[in-house]
Amino acid sequence: MAVGHLSDSSPELEQAVDALCWIKLGQLGKIISFFRKQGVQEAVFAGTITKTRIFRDVLPDLKALTLWNKIDLHQDDAILRAVADVLENEGIRVLASTCYLEHLLFPRGVLTRKKPSASQIEDIRLGWKMAREIGRLDIGQCVVVRERVVMAVEAIEGTDATILRGGELAGSGAVVVKVKKPNQDFRFDLPATGIKTIETLARVRGSVLAVESGQSLLFDREEMVAAANKAGIVVVGLAPDEQDQPLF
Repeated sequence: MAVGHLSDSSPELEQAVDALCWIKLGQLGKIISFFRKQGVQEAVFAGTITKTRIFRDVLPDLKALTLWNKIDLHQDDAILRAVADVLENEGIRVLASTCYLEHLLFPRGVLTRKKPSASQIEDIRLGWKMAREIGRLDIGQCVVVRERVVMAVEAIEGTDATILRGGELAGSGAVVVKVKKPNQDFRFDLPATGIKTIETLARVRGSVLAVESGQSLLFDREEMVAAANKAGIVVVGLAPDEQDQPLF
């Protein structure tokens, strides 16, 4: 059984579950009532919510409004952690989002035919450091770099919009680095990439996608790598302890 968010969850979800409750963003009480009725004891957060919808397309119920007013900082982790706490207080344990998806964790190493150049490795190192810092502040998880200059930092707009903005400023050759937050809660908001990420990077003539291995999800791997090879884009998964060592 599942709860789907209108405008964000796929309509095909209805064909994959025994029971489905459609909600608008902010209907926390409706989620809890549905789970109680279905006897749910464990839940997994899956998929994405368009973050900018919290300013234009939200219908909070009393449960959500009460929670919202209790949260000091309305950032991703704070909101999701508060929602998870409410569910767990209702007897619904929130599991790690990767509990059934370990086969989709981003692998370590170069996935494409091309390897990063020495200059690109320096951009990766800078991007990694900066992405870690904005993650620590719960701002975002992605940074766009070119020639040791930060071109764009991810905020509420999401990774694809950040790549487009940074790529436009870079002109070409943008290096995109995406890592988990230092205190990442694996129950939600785990970094994810896929073929759309490569298509977006190709639109701005970007050159590298570097992702933290084992700490993020990779969807449509074969299609993604094929698209990257066609566009001449390097895709690489790196472990945290590799940043202060020669990468290749």
